[in-house]
Amino acid sequence: MNSCVLMAEIVSEPQLRYTSDNQVPIAEIQVEFPGFRPEDPPARLKVVGWGNLAQEIQDRYHQGDRVIIEGRLSIVTIERPEGFKEKRAELTAQKIHPLGADAGTYTVAAASAEMPDPAAETTPKPKASVVSESKARPAVKKSAAPVVSASEANYDDIPF
Repeated sequence: MNSCVLMAEIVSEPQLRYTSDNQVPIAEIQVEFPGFRPEDPPARLKVVGWGNLAQEIQDRYHQGDRVIIEGRLSIVTIERPEGFKEKRAELTAQKIHPLGADAGTYTVAAASAEMPDPAAETTPKPKASVVSESKARPAVKKSAAPVVSASEANYDDIPF
């Protein structure tokens, strides 16, 4: 299964165009992400969104925005004017999530580090009691991402 999740920064303004036959909107952006090692240069990748997602990309995202992109990775062949063919990687986006202060979403680790617990400030802490290790309960991890059923999911039409 071809599924990729990429955190990157948008380095070019979205370009919106339409297909010639049925006028489906297509948005294209260039994103950049750091190399594997600190000495590696950043990598650039073309991201394409179709249909409603293309309109959303055009309306909401701009150069300099940091995003998380979910999609499918593919290799496309481009005819160069010099007479040879060039192969490039391209990500067909299915979902885009904004990152940063204006995004309105943040990770659980960032939320716990940035936001103080209001209950801790107003109520005194109870005295610690000693519990033997055999009776202690393991901590339960809470999931930060909401669960979306198949009937609630929004699937764009991607013509392939």
